[in-house]
Amino acid sequence: MAFFRDAKPAAALAVVLTGLPLVSNDFTAYQIALFLVYGMAAQGVALCWGRLGFLSLGHALFFGLGAYLCGGVLRAANSEALWYLMLPLALITPALLAYLIARVVFARSTRSGPYFSLISLALTMLGFLAAQQWSGLTGGFNGLSDIPELPGTSRYETLYWVIAACAVASTLALSLLVARPIGVIWEAIAQNEERLQLLGYATDRIKARAFAGSALLTALAGALFAAHQGIVTPQSMSFVLSTELVIWAAVGGKASAIGPLLGATIIGYASAELREQFPYWEAAVAMLFIAVVLFLPNGVAGLMRRGQVPRRALARNAPDLRRPPPPSVSLTLAGVRTAQSGVSILDGLSLALQGPGIRSIIGPNGAGKTSTFNLITGRLPLLGGSVRLNDEEIGDQPAWRVARHGIGRKMQVPSVFPALSVRENLGLAVWAGRAQATDLLRLATLGWETGLLADILHQFQVLKEQLDSPAGTLAQGHRQALELAMTLLPEPRLVLLDEPCAGLSPAETQHMIKAIKALVERIGAAALLIEHDISAVEAMGGEVYVLHQGRLLQQGPLSQIQASPAVRAIYAGGRK
Repeated sequence: MAFFRDAKPAAALAVVLTGLPLVSNDFTAYQIALFLVYGMAAQGVALCWGRLGFLSLGHALFFGLGAYLCGGVLRAANSEALWYLMLPLALITPALLAYLIARVVFARSTRSGPYFSLISLALTMLGFLAAQQWSGLTGGFNGLSDIPELPGTSRYETLYWVIAACAVASTLALSLLVARPIGVIWEAIAQNEERLQLLGYATDRIKARAFAGSALLTALAGALFAAHQGIVTPQSMSFVLSTELVIWAAVGGKASAIGPLLGATIIGYASAELREQFPYWEAAVAMLFIAVVLFLPNGVAGLMRRGQVPRRALARNAPDLRRPPPPSVSLTLAGVRTAQSGVSILDGLSLALQGPGIRSIIGPNGAGKTSTFNLITGRLPLLGGSVRLNDEEIGDQPAWRVARHGIGRKMQVPSVFPALSVRENLGLAVWAGRAQATDLLRLATLGWETGLLADILHQFQVLKEQLDSPAGTLAQGHRQALELAMTLLPEPRLVLLDEPCAGLSPAETQHMIKAIKALVERIGAAALLIEHDISAVEAMGGEVYVLHQGRLLQQGPLSQIQASPAVRAIYAGGRK
């Protein structure tokens, strides 16, 4: 049933494209086929931009590569068998190039989106220059001409059906992917990449694979373009085409599988009609793009959507975590130092904990409490000393690797995925450490449940009552509960909780304290809690660490800490 629901856009497209030749002539079908080719290339742009949140300004590079490589194969192959053997290589080559580009760029920073756009633009400009200058292979300015037809097709008749089938197939594939866990992960990257990394997802690799997939689709469109036009010029690898792909994706709807096809067809057909009659047709297209950005952020396809159907699947038990729990938990920070913008934040901090249970970190503002968590989870550089979890060095590793070692982190300000439902937020945490790559392509994975999830929903009934509500609509206290749940669901060995009671009423604070104690004990973890409310620290129990100016001032039971003159001289704490 879910398959047919997700396949509706592709089915509707198939019906329209099947009927088009019956109500028009061959030339119209030939034109529409070209617009569909451009629409498929725009689908590649929309996948990255509309789903994962990073914009490629250089997709024409992969379109042109696919066109040149396919055109060269069609000219060089002396048999159908050889052509079918070489075509996959012509499509895979641009995809591999895209993967390498994305891996290099995204591995350096999670905030590399704008830089990535500029880098992709620069690479396209280089590709355009190479296509012009490398005339021995590309034909130079005149292009690669006399490209034969696809085996078994006629350029002006039956090729339309091949292109239409590819457009329907690409729309179906994108629709199915978006409706599955991988689609949830893509949207989560766009909304809060840092939170996703703290769950253990290697977002740089996920983005690189998605970019490679989008390049593969765009290269396929380029291959069909070569067969359709019979000639490939450097314009098929130009910045102008890259810009047009972005415009078509935006006008049609970058968050829709069918939207880019609509955008390319609407603008392409309108431009074909206006080009001879209206000298300023390019200005008209530009004005249309501006109007869509301002007034129709979801494009033309957004006008046809009547509300998004929640992603759901039948409930089933999630597989056990593949990471065996250690007999004991230990964390050791030995003389760690870190700085930001030349300002020292932690200066020789040393502390250690052994075994499960809850400990608290207190101290005045600027003492280095949150910075300690940032250092452990890879958000600040380790400039000296060591950080060891269970005798394994984890210092200076990226956040997703730290999470996979068994460290969960709750942020100071509740950090969730606002446009995703509460159910999907929880699902992302359940899949972390449990789902394999193939699981993320299965609809059934959406229904994974664990015993811990049931306990959490029992503790926080409000989450159970709002499973299908967007997380961004939750009240402050409920977002605190949701992020706590997401932190604990991967069942980490060490839990870092940064002011989990901030913004809560006294009654909500008491409920949160009880839930934290019960759930941390349930998973047998060690927990470090930053808190300014001394009554909450007292209720949590356990040892207390006092930080001051980036160093450990004192540690011990709360009664001993409160009696210390050194502590009282720099910190008074507070109570709700």
